[in-house]
Amino acid sequence: MPIPFDYETLRLIWWVLLGVLLIGFALTDGFDLGVATVLPFVARTDEERRLVINSIGATWEGNQVWFILGGGAIFAAWPFVYAISFSGFYLAMFLVLMALILRPVGFKYRSKRASAKWRNGWDWALFVGGFVPALVFGVAVGNVLSGVPFHLDDNLRAFWDGGLLDLFTPFTLLAGLLSVSMLVLHGAGWLSLKIEHGPVLDRARRYGLAAGALAILLFAVGGVFMALGEFGVRIAPGVDPNGPSNPLMHGAVAAPGAWLDNYASHPWMLIAPALGFIGPVLAMAGIARRWDVGVFLGSSLAVVGIISTVGLSMFPVILPSSVDAGSSLTVWNASSSHMTLWIMLLSTLIFLPLVLLYTAWVYKVLFGRVTTEAVRSSADYY
Repeated sequence: MPIPFDYETLRLIWWVLLGVLLIGFALTDGFDLGVATVLPFVARTDEERRLVINSIGATWEGNQVWFILGGGAIFAAWPFVYAISFSGFYLAMFLVLMALILRPVGFKYRSKRASAKWRNGWDWALFVGGFVPALVFGVAVGNVLSGVPFHLDDNLRAFWDGGLLDLFTPFTLLAGLLSVSMLVLHGAGWLSLKIEHGPVLDRARRYGLAAGALAILLFAVGGVFMALGEFGVRIAPGVDPNGPSNPLMHGAVAAPGAWLDNYASHPWMLIAPALGFIGPVLAMAGIARRWDVGVFLGSSLAVVGIISTVGLSMFPVILPSSVDAGSSLTVWNASSSHMTLWIMLLSTLIFLPLVLLYTAWVYKVLFGRVTTEAVRSSADYY
């Protein structure tokens, strides 16, 4: 059967799909991470903490599907990117997985004993399970923007030229803090929709205001870093988007400030950073006016805008090299074969709508606020 799309089009489709999956993960499991991060601070008594925990208790496991889908998409569509990033960031990924493992254990074991010390310990474990992944994901994105220390030899063997501590620079830590503030704001937006009005929600709103203001500040400073920093990659002219996937065939050169090129060439892309600023402002206005839907809508727009800004700024680069720009991986030189992308697209067109329908159904069934009375009286709550 002939493939109805040319190679370039399929590569673009998969680049968009990868962005959709990453944004889907941040929109769903992102508020889980944000809620866990603020848990010990917005809820002070055991009953209040159970209220917060049960706002995400019924959906957090399903939300992790997006994380798995995102990793699977990178593996299927961009094998070079998967191999280099997952091996180079191995220790960071291990740290994330260890933190994420604390979540199911914390949810399941927290209420097994009535001891206040026992429950408080698991509450802080849930905090670690929220804060650490949010921070490390942001640091990873900061490293991608500033360039990853790898190079390829003539046989396409990848060599990593950095260590774990090299991942933490002022810019990458800024990106990590931006990620945390963005997800804390998103968590506050979720709590605005899911828990009863009262002192816990009032505290969550205050943390949401602080996180929103910090997100705006850090996003602006990050933009200055991208404009004035010493990182960026520019693709050599004449690259064939339908050419073979060989990272050594499509030249790239280091070009500080290059991440702003796309906005000059395609002004419509400015919508993404605009949403990155408008979203937190809308969320903060919603908090001030007690407009709960507006808080969550604003935090969601912030997530979409900030993550889209990263992807659109770098396009068509996916994983730039900080030590050998010519080894940088792009949409055109690091994808799977034409046939593989087509077969995977057919699979995605079948299964992704099913995931979306099931997710929508779950949220519809579980619609409504968690109340103190329900936490007290129902044996189904954590």
